[in-house]
Amino acid sequence: MNITVKPYDSELCYCRPDTTWEKEGRDFYVPDGVEKVYWTPVVFARISKAGKCVGAKFVSRYYDGFGMGALLYCSDEDLAFSSCLDHTSLLPMPLYNPVVLDNKENEYTLGELKGNLEGIKEALEDAICKASLRVSLRIGDLVAVELDVQKVLAERSAGETGFKAEFCGNPLFDLKVIF
Repeated sequence: MNITVKPYDSELCYCRPDTTWEKEGRDFYVPDGVEKVYWTPVVFARISKAGKCVGAKFVSRYYDGFGMGALLYCSDEDLAFSSCLDHTSLLPMPLYNPVVLDNKENEYTLGELKGNLEGIKEALEDAICKASLRVSLRIGDLVAVELDVQKVLAERSAGETGFKAEFCGNPLFDLKVIF
């Protein structure tokens, strides 16, 4: 199972290993040597049908659920190092039915970022299409789309930091980043 990510400011995608997936919202213990933890909000979908070069006309057939979450990065320079650390893909379960994406007024709160679903479905489906051009999507894979640029979440000098998120009034996670 892979987590394919479309970064906020890029058309290219990269993959995170499944060991980065934290679906239960447990506290994140920052590795030694890391001074800052960055984060970016994401919307993600679970792939329900294997595919390669998925066309925009048929993309809705390739995922069966979506969710909101966040990706943590422990370096502002080294994407490879930062995207492979265990428990840095905060992608909570259970997922929502894709029909929920059609109600643009549904709201989310991820850290200090608040928004609604305007344009989210289009961005998610576009990312699935673009990811499938370069990698084969398999049943159970996740495709995530960054919704904003990376921001500092926590610093070693500040100590423990709380981080929470909710969607449609339902809690997604409430954890601590611990140095």
